[in-house]
Amino acid sequence: MEANSLIAILIIGAIAGWLAGKILKGQGFGLVGNIVVGIVGALVGGFLFDILGIVMGGLLGSIIMATLGAVVLLYVVSLIKKV
Repeated sequence: MEANSLIAILIIGAIAGWLAGKILKGQGFGLVGNIVVGIVGALVGGFLFDILGIVMGGLLGSIIMATLGAVVLLYVVSLIKKV
Protein backbone atom coordinates (compact mmCIF):
# COMPACT_ATOMS: atom_id res chain seq x y z
CA MET A 1 0.00 0.00 0.00
CA GLU A 2 1.35 3.37 -0.94
CA ALA A 3 1.60 6.26 1.49
CA ASN A 4 -0.97 8.25 -0.51
CA SER A 5 -3.51 5.44 -0.21
CA LEU A 6 -2.96 5.17 3.53
CA ILE A 7 -3.38 8.91 3.98
CA ALA A 8 -6.59 8.85 1.91
CA ILE A 9 -7.98 5.98 4.00
CA LEU A 10 -7.21 7.83 7.24
CA ILE A 11 -8.77 11.08 6.00
CA ILE A 12 -11.91 9.37 4.69
CA GLY A 13 -12.17 7.40 7.95
CA ALA A 14 -11.87 10.57 10.03
CA ILE A 15 -14.51 12.39 7.97
CA ALA A 16 -16.90 9.42 7.97
CA GLY A 17 -16.52 8.82 11.71
CA TRP A 18 -17.09 12.49 12.48
CA LEU A 19 -20.15 12.68 10.21
CA ALA A 20 -21.62 9.50 11.71
CA GLY A 21 -21.17 10.91 15.21
CA LYS A 22 -22.96 14.11 14.18
CA ILE A 23 -25.79 12.22 12.45
CA LEU A 24 -26.42 10.10 15.55
CA LYS A 25 -26.05 13.10 17.88
CA GLY A 26 -22.94 11.68 19.52
CA GLN A 27 -20.33 13.58 21.46
CA GLY A 28 -17.56 12.57 19.07
CA PHE A 29 -14.80 10.08 19.57
CA GLY A 30 -11.72 12.19 19.03
CA LEU A 31 -9.52 11.96 15.97
CA VAL A 32 -8.34 8.38 16.47
CA GLY A 33 -11.82 7.17 17.45
CA ASN A 34 -13.36 8.83 14.40
CA ILE A 35 -10.76 7.22 12.14
CA VAL A 36 -11.41 3.77 13.61
CA VAL A 37 -15.20 4.16 13.40
CA GLY A 38 -14.89 5.47 9.84
CA ILE A 39 -12.62 2.67 8.65
CA VAL A 40 -14.77 -0.05 10.21
CA GLY A 41 -17.82 1.78 8.88
CA ALA A 42 -16.29 1.70 5.40
CA LEU A 43 -15.98 -2.07 5.67
CA VAL A 44 -19.58 -2.37 6.87
CA GLY A 45 -20.79 0.04 4.20
CA GLY A 46 -18.87 -1.78 1.47
CA PHE A 47 -20.40 -5.07 2.57
CA LEU A 48 -23.94 -3.65 2.69
CA PHE A 49 -23.61 -1.81 -0.62
CA ASP A 50 -22.28 -4.99 -2.25
CA ILE A 51 -25.27 -6.98 -0.99
CA LEU A 52 -27.67 -4.31 -2.28
CA GLY A 53 -25.83 -4.03 -5.61
CA ILE A 54 -25.03 -0.34 -5.16
CA VAL A 55 -21.81 0.88 -6.76
CA MET A 56 -20.21 4.09 -5.50
CA GLY A 57 -16.99 5.44 -6.87
CA GLY A 58 -14.68 8.35 -6.28
CA LEU A 59 -13.85 10.28 -3.16
CA LEU A 60 -17.39 11.46 -2.45
CA GLY A 61 -18.79 7.97 -2.99
CA SER A 62 -16.23 6.54 -0.57
CA ILE A 63 -17.13 9.13 2.07
CA ILE A 64 -20.86 8.45 1.65
CA MET A 65 -20.40 4.68 1.83
CA ALA A 66 -18.11 4.89 4.86
CA THR A 67 -20.44 7.33 6.63
CA LEU A 68 -23.52 5.18 6.08
CA GLY A 69 -21.61 2.11 7.23
CA ALA A 70 -20.40 3.97 10.33
CA VAL A 71 -23.97 5.09 11.11
CA VAL A 72 -25.13 1.46 10.90
CA LEU A 73 -22.18 0.37 13.05
CA LEU A 74 -22.84 2.99 15.75
CA TYR A 75 -26.58 2.23 15.73
CA VAL A 76 -25.97 -1.49 16.25
CA VAL A 77 -23.45 -0.76 19.01
CA SER A 78 -25.98 1.52 20.74
CA LEU A 79 -28.60 -1.24 20.58
CA ILE A 80 -26.16 -3.74 22.08
CA LYS A 81 -25.22 -1.31 24.87
CA LYS A 82 -28.90 -0.93 25.82
CA VAL A 83 -29.25 -4.66 26.43
